Amino acid sequence: MKTGLGRILSMFLTFLVMFSGSLYPAIAAEQNAVTPMAEVESIRFITMALSVGVCSIAAGYAVARISVAAIASAAERPELLGRTIIFVGLAEGIAIYGLLVAVLIWIA
Repeated sequence: MKTGLGRILSMFLTFLVMFSGSLYPAIAAEQNAVTPMAEVESIRFITMALSVGVCSIAAGYAVARISVAAIASAAERPELLGRTIIFVGLAEGIAIYGLLVAVLIWIA
């Protein structure tokens, strides 16, 4: 059975969302758990790195797949090359979204 990159990433992100509730100090205080602030900060930096890393890997995968298809279509019909560059740019936007999420985690 083939497992696609999208399925692996969605399972990983679901796992992160499920366990991210216990990472915040307000929730830990409600549960009468003592969480040192340094531990919370280190987890924030880990999630920022994961956000950028996973989105960069996904963007690289998407750009690789789309650029192959774009060159193949441009080989058959050269007038389509300008339109296919738009799709490559959209795929690169995935990495920018990861960076934006990392900045939002840093600010919060």
